Amino acid sequence: MPEFKEYKHGTFCWIDCATTDAEGAKKFYTELFGWEPTDEPAGPDMVYTRFSQGGKSVGALYAMTREMREMNIPPHWMSYVSVDNVDAIAAKAKELGAALQMEPGDVFEAGRMAVIKDPTGAHFAVWQANKHHGADICNEPVSLTWNELMTNDVDKAGAFYTNLFGYSAETRDMGGFNYTSFMNGEQPAGGMMAITPEMGEGIPPHWAAYLAVEDCDDTVARAESLGGKVVVPASDIPGVGRFAFVADPQGAVFGVIKLANPPA
Repeated sequence: MPEFKEYKHGTFCWIDCATTDAEGAKKFYTELFGWEPTDEPAGPDMVYTRFSQGGKSVGALYAMTREMREMNIPPHWMSYVSVDNVDAIAAKAKELGAALQMEPGDVFEAGRMAVIKDPTGAHFAVWQANKHHGADICNEPVSLTWNELMTNDVDKAGAFYTNLFGYSAETRDMGGFNYTSFMNGEQPAGGMMAITPEMGEGIPPHWAAYLAVEDCDDTVARAESLGGKVVVPASDIPGVGRFAFVADPQGAVFGVIKLANPPA
């Protein structure tokens, strides 16, 4: 099992879930994925629950603050991008038309972060590691394997991310829709596709996190039995794998995928 000790600038490195019911969400994910939870104090009346798989960290969750609830922020999974300098990236993001939802700040001795709203409305976090580099494992079963931007303006979003992180963008026809891969040097960093009317109404621009699984259909069935709801039924992407989107009992949506050719 390959382990990550550091992440290259521009690489998605971590995910965490902001939820309205930390204990309920903890129960759901530990039973669904077999994750091992560890509660860590994170300030007055706040607990950060870190999830591990085989002793290796894969993600986390925390209870939404009163301020987040008052802003009507729904439960969600946040995707973090590793960067060399959070303050410089935050300043550049603003120059490129983004808004800062959270100004750069230190998270104890773990690292430094900011939360950015891109020019199309999708949120993501940037992370400058100190003692916490991000997930110890990725691309393994029940760990992060892909991050995907759903947006209503692929041209604007593409220009923003390529300028912000120095990505190149490769777009291909997937048989009825175009899919863009953001390349961080020789490695794919994440994907992007347009939100279409066929997907339904009210889908906001967002970054989705996919977790690798051994069996997509079995994972979806178990999620439903634990109180989750299917958002996108299990479907095949030729040459890529079988995926689905599920909402946990509190409403946070995540993707699961059985990859046809898992990355090494």
